[in-house]
Amino acid sequence: MSLRFHEISEANHRIINPFTEEKLMLLGEVCRLQPRMRQLDLCCGKAEMLSQWSRRWGITGIGVDISNVFLEAGRARAQELGVADQVMLVQGDAAVYSAEPHSFDIVSCIGATWIGGGLVGTLEIMKKHAKPGALFLVGEPYWRSTPPEAAYTAMGVSKDEFTSLVGTLDRIESAGLSLVEMVLANEDSWDRYVAEQWMALDNWLRENPDDPDAREIAVWFAKARRSHLEYQRDLLGWGVFVMRA
Repeated sequence: MSLRFHEISEANHRIINPFTEEKLMLLGEVCRLQPRMRQLDLCCGKAEMLSQWSRRWGITGIGVDISNVFLEAGRARAQELGVADQVMLVQGDAAVYSAEPHSFDIVSCIGATWIGGGLVGTLEIMKKHAKPGALFLVGEPYWRSTPPEAAYTAMGVSKDEFTSLVGTLDRIESAGLSLVEMVLANEDSWDRYVAEQWMALDNWLRENPDDPDAREIAVWFAKARRSHLEYQRDLLGWGVFVMRA
């Protein structure tokens, strides 16, 4: 799916993953955030996590994302929450973002492990930014049960792209990290994430029937909605996994 499709489908989202605000703040609590901690959020989207955590716990942070549309929304949100001086948002490729090495207390990549070709590769990217003892936060889907062959095609994923919960643990440990906490989404938060996209897409298609991408977006919309209801809702979970070296 193109970046533009993401920007259209997630136009009404503040949190660009299957988390509610309550779960986002629970994640901050389990991480035991403290004032003056520094966070680097790779593929930060609209930076709701950075802004909310900065307001609640007084952390500072840098968010990196390729979408200027998302970053502009994130800057407006940081201003709204009164934390614009604590959050810096940078447009760029999160996979190659360069900062002072080993200078962050928290390094996160929530729902975008494609930047490293998967979970293990993304953790290797994250390691170069982390202080000794830092927390690593990764948002990642996992299979609740083994999917039928048709599910892979319908959802547009390869067989080895995701694994089970214990398989996720194996991947984390293979990267030399220890899983110390996790906060998982549930069916309702999955539904709210994807169903809100349906409304955004339907509204956009009604307002832009002559757009060159309208037909392709309509086809993608129909496939995504059907695959969620037929396979994804029952088979695919999602969570944020908290790790240390």
